[in-house]
Amino acid sequence: MHGYGPMPQQPTTSRPSPATLTTVRVILVALTVLSCGLLGWAPMLRLAIVTRRPRDWFLLVVVIALNIGLFAFIMATPDDPDQMSDASALFMMFWILGLLAGVITYYLYAEIRHYNTLGAPGPYGAPTHPAPPLPYQQQHPAQHQQHQPQQRQPQQHQPPNPYTAPATPPTPKPAPQRLDQVRAELDELSDYLRQENKDSRDGEGR
Repeated sequence: MHGYGPMPQQPTTSRPSPATLTTVRVILVALTVLSCGLLGWAPMLRLAIVTRRPRDWFLLVVVIALNIGLFAFIMATPDDPDQMSDASALFMMFWILGLLAGVITYYLYAEIRHYNTLGAPGPYGAPTHPAPPLPYQQQHPAQHQQHQPQQRQPQQHQPPNPYTAPATPPTPKPAPQRLDQVRAELDELSDYLRQENKDSRDGEGR
């Protein structure tokens, strides 16, 4: 952890310009063809140095052994072509063609693939460097904002309380006209009772 400062940049492998790579490949392929495969170790040596992979170093050793064997077979054949048998000539021809095809094909394929993984070269042959990472103070709010939507919880609905009494609706008040009607009926009833009482008294007095 590097605290609040930016991360240190790691050195990146620079890629040569396309013109330089093409020139080197043409020279190595021409040397291999003109030497009938005896210099096939040269492109394999460059490939092993560039990629630094154990497989390429192993193939370099194999190509060197084939070159030594081919050189020893050529030295063992008679100088006069008429004295060489057809089987020996065919064997040497297939050996040379197989060595040329294998070395050139693998060298071009492996080197082109290796430089393609490095990316395109920068302008004027300048190596490309990755952009520096953000400081810790700028990274922390961004991470907090990313995790903030995940902290939202669904709203919980509270069940109704069975112990709370339901609110009773207010009783409507009687209208004033109804009160007046009831009062008038009561007055008529009282008058009627008074009249009855008066009539009963008058009858008893007679």
